[in-house]
Amino acid sequence: MSTTATVTQTVNADNILHLFPDVNTSLASSHSVPTSDAELTGYDEEQIRLMEEVCIVLDPEDNPIGSASKKVCHLMKNINDGLLHRAFSVFLFNSKNELLLQRRASEKITFPDMWTNTCCSHPLGVPGETGSELETAVLGVKRAAQRKLDHELNIKKAQVPLDKFDFLTRIHYLAPSDGQWGEHEVDYILFIKADVDHAPNPNEVQDTRYVSQSELKRMFEEKNGKFTPWFRLICESMLYEWWNHLDNGLERYLHEKDIRRM
Repeated sequence: MSTTATVTQTVNADNILHLFPDVNTSLASSHSVPTSDAELTGYDEEQIRLMEEVCIVLDPEDNPIGSASKKVCHLMKNINDGLLHRAFSVFLFNSKNELLLQRRASEKITFPDMWTNTCCSHPLGVPGETGSELETAVLGVKRAAQRKLDHELNIKKAQVPLDKFDFLTRIHYLAPSDGQWGEHEVDYILFIKADVDHAPNPNEVQDTRYVSQSELKRMFEEKNGKFTPWFRLICESMLYEWWNHLDNGLERYLHEKDIRRM
């Protein structure tokens, strides 16, 4: 699995509109995706609708410089030209310190059928989920995490309160899904320990599994295992060290200011 591609230029507030006319330099509640869009022909109707959601467009230092549809942000032709957006990844552990994994639905447009961490998505360009300073951005991604845990897994906000999420760090990575779609994100890593009730939304998630560290390592050893690139990157870098300190010493890893470039 390759996570390499060519980014041809650095995108900033001065050149964003010249490079990407479809970007809105303010934040908007939705971007229309035409139903006749040839690039989305043949995909699931609900997943096409979700391509209208608004992602927060960034410069390389995680400063918001506009907004664009999920579709625009995930086309490789735009990613290769430097378009970058904000994302988050939730790692939810139960009281046994087992990690809840999900396997993405076949209907997903990017990275279908792959195992990944509990929930991965994007804060939207809407009040409450944006932020220019790190503190407000972290609060925004925590709110987005609550929203998507409910949408994907029917985990209600009461079981995952905002103050129980721990922000660790941000990773900047690029990964193609196929020739047309991919990811280029500054991904906020959130840990939460909670015993929750969950029931997967089948249009988003086809399977879930709680795993120990040893069980997860065995999954990666399986010949036919398929994992999202961001999850693999996190597992190959810091996940197990963080996991080892889940109950004792995690605070030393929290609120990292620097962005990890992967």
